[in-house]
Amino acid sequence: MSETMTHEIGFFLLIPIVAFLYAAVGHGGASGYLALMALFSFTPEVMRPTALLLNLFVAGIAFYQYFKRGYFNQRLFWPFAIASIPMAYLGGYLELDASLYKKILGAFLLFAVIRMLDLFGRESEGIRPIQTWHGLLTGAVIGFFSGLIGIGGGIILTPVILLFHWGKMKEAACVSALFIWVNSTAGLIGQLHSGVTYSSGSILMVALALLGGSLGAYLGSQYLSGMVLKRILAVVLLMASIKLILIP
Repeated sequence: MSETMTHEIGFFLLIPIVAFLYAAVGHGGASGYLALMALFSFTPEVMRPTALLLNLFVAGIAFYQYFKRGYFNQRLFWPFAIASIPMAYLGGYLELDASLYKKILGAFLLFAVIRMLDLFGRESEGIRPIQTWHGLLTGAVIGFFSGLIGIGGGIILTPVILLFHWGKMKEAACVSALFIWVNSTAGLIGQLHSGVTYSSGSILMVALALLGGSLGAYLGSQYLSGMVLKRILAVVLLMASIKLILIP
């Protein structure tokens, strides 16, 4: 077996693992796919659309599992979504310099590491009702950068919800999953309008992500605490962010 083929097999085997880990905590996995593609030296032109495509499917599965168990808070969701959708489209339409893209992505992955390690935004018993303008502003900012970087935004939205005590963990996971789905859709439309195309391997990636994501969402929403999973995932994200920020 050639070195190139071994390299490709290794990448494809890791996709369902990443999808499993993210879906278990209510996320679509875009930052994980981006980290994985960065480690395997994919180009930014391939990374952004591929991550959003996988995100779309896995976030949908995660939302379904959390929704059917009664964790969806629509009053918490709508202010974020209304502002984020047009901004995610705008961010997906814009193009970044490859070097700048890697640096920004590295910074966002560091944010994801902070989220995974629970360094802030722990669950609180005291829940505060969200003011509409807070939700609109938060959704607009996260939506824009979600489309620009190629993530759904849940990895940022979940800790924000917990940090400001707008909801508990399970609610945050469910709201973030749907937020990821709508942002990924808007970002993908923006990318398609800018002329992005997909490789022949995208179908296999989607199938593998769905496999891992389905199992992760089911177990995470019903059985798993997600603590050990988040620790493992944080290590992967940290490695990729260091590579993106420090290596030209």
